[in-house]
This record gives sequence, structure tokens and C-alpha cells, in this order.
Amino acid sequence: MKYTGIVLVMLAAMFWGISGGIADILMEKDWDPLVISFYRGAVGFIFFFVWLIMHFKQNWITTPRFHLWSVLGGIGVAGNFTFYFLAIQESSVAVAATLMYTAPIFVLLISFLFRIEHSTWFKWGCVVSVIIGIVLLTGAYDPESISTGIFGIAAGLGAGLSYALFIFGFKNASAIGSPQTVLTVAFFAFCLILVWIIDLGEALSVLTSPDVWWFLLLGAVGAGVSFIIYVIGVRRTAPTTASMVAMVEPVTASLFGVLLLGDQLAIIQILGMAIILVTITVLSVKQAG
Repeated sequence: MKYTGIVLVMLAAMFWGISGGIADILMEKDWDPLVISFYRGAVGFIFFFVWLIMHFKQNWITTPRFHLWSVLGGIGVAGNFTFYFLAIQESSVAVAATLMYTAPIFVLLISFLFRIEHSTWFKWGCVVSVIIGIVLLTGAYDPESISTGIFGIAAGLGAGLSYALFIFGFKNASAIGSPQTVLTVAFFAFCLILVWIIDLGEALSVLTSPDVWWFLLLGAVGAGVSFIIYVIGVRRTAPTTASMVAMVEPVTASLFGVLLLGDQLAIIQILGMAIILVTITVLSVKQAG
């Protein structure tokens, strides 16, 4: 099926959007965002490691190039989670989300630089359209909501660049090895990075907290299942397309907030969601055609 890759990437992004809602619930309970990010990746790593062990003989790979791309993917995930939360702390969710979803621009520039894809007006038009949709959805067009310093802007752009990095890392690594090996190596690197920057005392307290089930659910939905689907899907999708199709994540997060957390959506936010979905549909049809 020619749409399989696009559908899988979109489904993974929907799970990421749901995981954002779960993370919001945990932050309302005063858990540190970085600890939440760590458990999202750590629980995912357990999923991937078990999957790897079940098919160990088929997945043994010693190619340095494979491990390099996998580790880069893990660094990208760690950077994306970390910079995104730092941007929220320094500015607002609207600004941070908008800056993070500049990822397609980074993907396009890198793709053009390494001649992976050709520059076309259609692709640039899709990027602009999706960014406009994100701005409308998050409310970042309101001047009063954009009150952030250089560090907040740098962190938001860092989240976008990190997102682009893990797209390239996962795509190149999965072209060499199996999805389970890619994910195990990448998220092992993720855990090694974040364990140095989180509050270990708070992280350990999670294990005896009644909220531990929320953390397990977050890891299962936000990493364990979603990244398995994503890595399989991204093998069949161009990097630029994968990055823009994954834009359904903020749409899903917004719907999660409305249906389960009692958030309200204005007409202009619904317009932003429509722009994103229409752009993704047009892009998907064009890519698969």
C-alpha cells in the first residue's frame, strides 16, 4: 500500500499528541517536566529492549555507521524533549510549540544541502501553510503572548532542530538495521543523556508514587508504541513528508485537551487545525502519486 508509510507516521504523531495531554496531567501534579520526559523515554526503552531480545539473532548489527545514526536519533529525541520543556519554562506553550514545529524548515534545508530531495515551490508552500496553521492553533499570533527572551527562542528552535535530527537519524539507521535495533540503541543513548540532567531523587520517588501508572502509560503511548510505528513508517516516507505529516501531533494534543481536560478552542484555532489537516492530506496524495 503506497499510503502505508504516511498513515503510520500520522498514527505515531497522534499518539505523541495524546502523550502531551498525559504529560500535562502529570505537570499539574507538580512533577518536573524533565523527569516526565525521562520516564517517557525509559519506559519506551524497556519495550524496545524486550522486542530486540525476542529477535536477537536477526538483529545483531555491528556496523559503525548504523550505530552512529541510531545514537544521533537518540540525541535528537533527548534534545527535542529537553529543549521543548525549557522553551515552555522561558516563554509559553504557544511560542514553544510554534518554534518546535519549525522542524520542516530544518529538514528541508538539510535535505537540500545533502541533495536528498529537490527544492520545489510545492514543498515550500506546504511548509508555509503548516507553519501558519500551527501559529493559528497555538495562538502565537497574539503579540501579548510572545514575551520571551533570547534563551527561550533559542530553546524552541533547538527543539525544532533536534526534531529534524531524530527524523534523519531514524530514517538512515532504519535503512541499515531493523526497527527494534534502531530504537533500542537510540533510546539507550536517550537515557544516558537525560539521567545526567534530571533530579534523581524525584525520579526515584516516581516508583513509589500513586502516579507511577500515569508515567507507565505515558511511556507506553508516547514511546513504546508510537516510536515503533513511527520508525516503520518513516522507512517508507521522505524526510520532509514525515516531518510535516507528524504535525497532526499538536492537533491531537488540542483535541485531547478539549475532550478530556476541559480546554476551549476558538474559531481561529479550529481554522488552524483545518489548515494543517488539509495541507497534510494534499501532501500525502502528492507524495504517494
